Amino acid sequence: MQQVYLDNAATTKVLPSIAEAMCKTMTDNYGNPSSIYKLGQQAKSILDTAREQVGELINASPKEIIFTGGGSEGDTMLLMGVAHAYAKKGKHIITTAIEHHAILHTCSALEKEGYTVTYLPVDEFGKVDPATVEAAITPETILISVMYANNEIGTIMPIREIGAVARKHGVLFHTDAVQAAGHIPIDVKADNIDLLTLTAHKFHGPKGTGAVYIKQGVKTGSLVYGGGQEKGLRAGTENTAGILGLGLAAVHAKENMKENSKRVTRLRDKLIAGINEKISEVRLNGHPTDRLPNNVNFSIRYIEGEGLLLLLDMAGIAASSGSACTSGSLDPSHVLLAIGLPHEIAHGSLRLTLSEFTTEEDIDYLLEKLPPIVDRLRQMSPLYSEKYNRV
Repeated sequence: MQQVYLDNAATTKVLPSIAEAMCKTMTDNYGNPSSIYKLGQQAKSILDTAREQVGELINASPKEIIFTGGGSEGDTMLLMGVAHAYAKKGKHIITTAIEHHAILHTCSALEKEGYTVTYLPVDEFGKVDPATVEAAITPETILISVMYANNEIGTIMPIREIGAVARKHGVLFHTDAVQAAGHIPIDVKADNIDLLTLTAHKFHGPKGTGAVYIKQGVKTGSLVYGGGQEKGLRAGTENTAGILGLGLAAVHAKENMKENSKRVTRLRDKLIAGINEKISEVRLNGHPTDRLPNNVNFSIRYIEGEGLLLLLDMAGIAASSGSACTSGSLDPSHVLLAIGLPHEIAHGSLRLTLSEFTTEEDIDYLLEKLPPIVDRLRQMSPLYSEKYNRV
């Protein structure tokens, strides 16, 4: 049976060359980067190089890059840190209704501390209007946090325009770029970004290693206290091998982005056209053009997402659903509800995300296996039977 992996928004395969380099580092350059002897300084040199490599990916100075344990940690670190550092100026934060839970749950925690959070609506494609962002700003606003691209539906936000609004009003601007970094060009200077989060495992680096960009002059508090590593913002002995992998993944992404984006976009569009052609009553979620090169998200009427995923898995296809049912919740995706989908349609959503390892054969196989699976599930649906008078 063919094995097809189409859940790259969840995590990606580590490039073999990066895995090999990391293993070598763990045995050959195992010193503590804080030590002054040669072995420690060799490890520190790896961190310095990776800081430059990550900075080049987003057009930032190496001095503005802080290593973290991943995207969720980075989001928490920046939101909490900025909120506490600027509390005397104000306690109002602006974000959107479709952010990752790392942002939404951190905002919820801050609300319990007395902060006020405005959750902006989005349109049917998942975009927030920069004018809506501007209208939400008050004298108390200290931070705007809008994701660069949505992790479920792939919509790319008007980041540069939102950044310009924030700059105009003297408000700090953070973007969760976990899904975007390594896939589309990011320029923190041109985009007016003050703070940014990314993680290695979304672009063929290792899990458990990420980075944040903090523009020089921006204040933020510490997340982890201890020995003062990472400018005192994230104490603890650095994960040298993981950071090496992050740096190498950043280099690979930057060097191959144009070519990979072109090829993956072609496969994405083939997949979208194929699903529209072969399956009735489906809806593409997210913006039709302003979307990540690798993201396809469909709502399929008269089916339930969990059953779809289980049958796809039996066919050797790894995918994910727009429904949160796979985590034990009966609630549909907050993103799909925010773009206006009713519960019954949001529950039957399928997210397929590609990578540079995805092949034409993978897409053909998915398009062969998906229609009969959908038909099988619909035959068991009372709503489908009722509409088409089936007994």
